[in-house]
Amino acid sequence: MLDMQTFGEDTRHPPILIVHGLYGSGRNWGVIAKRLSDTRRVVTVDMRNHGASGWEATHNYHDLASDLGKVVDKIGGPADVIGHSMGGKGAMMLALDAPEKVRRLLVADIAPVSYSHTQVHLIHAMRSLDLSGINTRSDADAALAAAIPERDVRAFLLQSLDVAGKCWRLNLDVLERDMELIIGFPPVFGRFDGPALFLAGATSDYVQPEHRPIIKRLFPQARQAKIPGAGHWLHAEKPREFEAAARAFLNA
Repeated sequence: MLDMQTFGEDTRHPPILIVHGLYGSGRNWGVIAKRLSDTRRVVTVDMRNHGASGWEATHNYHDLASDLGKVVDKIGGPADVIGHSMGGKGAMMLALDAPEKVRRLLVADIAPVSYSHTQVHLIHAMRSLDLSGINTRSDADAALAAAIPERDVRAFLLQSLDVAGKCWRLNLDVLERDMELIIGFPPVFGRFDGPALFLAGATSDYVQPEHRPIIKRLFPQARQAKIPGAGHWLHAEKPREFEAAARAFLNA
């Protein structure tokens, strides 16, 4: 079972399940989860091979969907599911593999397609860090700066560094081995007929007009919207706008 964090106690409405992206964890979504929990029970998870969840031998989307399905069963679904990036693909696969477990689906800045931008270089940077000499997150940030010049990317990755334990809370070996599966999307033949919102960052290039036909084939009720001024990390860059869009869709 995936490690879960629960916010709020209102069970009069379906729970909200939030699924993070690659190299992330449930804690990345803590602020939005707390805010949404004023009227709903909200659950964030650490996906397999991430955070406090177990390290598994595989990392493909049918397995991720199966993990999420067990969480939905435990929290009393069907659930409204929000997924970002890798988590968005996992959430889509859950809706396709087990549509009875999903009431509404919000996919944040990803499409059910294969991408070419691998994230393996970040694994190489993390693996090359000599953790024996790292005593603070600032030490790690400085040591990573040459390989990862983007400060916000370093800050995001360092949330998964256990400084005291001298280890990454990421199964780097499996994530590297299965990177083609992570940036890909397997052939699927089902469809999810429930309400779906594909919410993209207006400055992101992850969701393109040419993706619309496959989105509509798999998710016939899908609507698409963009958050102005936001990139791929739309929930972190524009949290209030993301929260407002999520509320409007999930409470419709």
